Amino acid sequence: MHTLSEENYLKAIYRLSQEEGVKITPTAIADSLGNNPASVVDMIRKLTDKQLIAYDKKSGVSLTTQGRKDAVLIVRRHRLWEVFLLEKLGYHWDEIHDIAEELEHISDTTLADRLEKFLGFPEYDPHGDPIPQANGKMAKPYSVSLADMQTGTTCQVAAVRDTSSAFLQYLLKLNIGIGTKISLEEKISYDNSLVISINGNDNTTVSQKFGENILVE
Repeated sequence: MHTLSEENYLKAIYRLSQEEGVKITPTAIADSLGNNPASVVDMIRKLTDKQLIAYDKKSGVSLTTQGRKDAVLIVRRHRLWEVFLLEKLGYHWDEIHDIAEELEHISDTTLADRLEKFLGFPEYDPHGDPIPQANGKMAKPYSVSLADMQTGTTCQVAAVRDTSSAFLQYLLKLNIGIGTKISLEEKISYDNSLVISINGNDNTTVSQKFGENILVE
């Protein structure tokens, strides 16, 4: 049994491990969680003692086999709860993350499996992140951003990197959600902003940061 804080650290380390080329340092973990670096060092020591992570100053933090298994289970519960909150309780996609953050810590051993079955075995959560199965396997995550696309390309929104309420509410104002068709009309060389057409409507200009946080297929 892990404490709530330990579970949050395991999940944060797992998320960082999914980013290519990222060295997981105490500072990176502190930035991810918004915690004091000193408290991160203390938690690294605790998780190392529990054999959930390994830490080396040169290579950084990594999850052990057991640590990864536990982290994936937390992520699995979180993403299943997000589907439940959106599809069954009528929450908007900008409201579900914080609630799922609390629900993910319910550690009943059969709850996630029952929830998954009730929801019809979804492969992705409402933000387009893959949901781990009971055996740890999961669908391939989306990785190509709108900013990576060539001018003149039409694509479909598959996921979002930024799940903050501010960004998701901005997408709602633009009528953008999972499945929305976006055409990249122009890349402006001055600041790398993007001119896009949403579902064939009038052009809208968005920032490069916006484009990097929209994953497409």
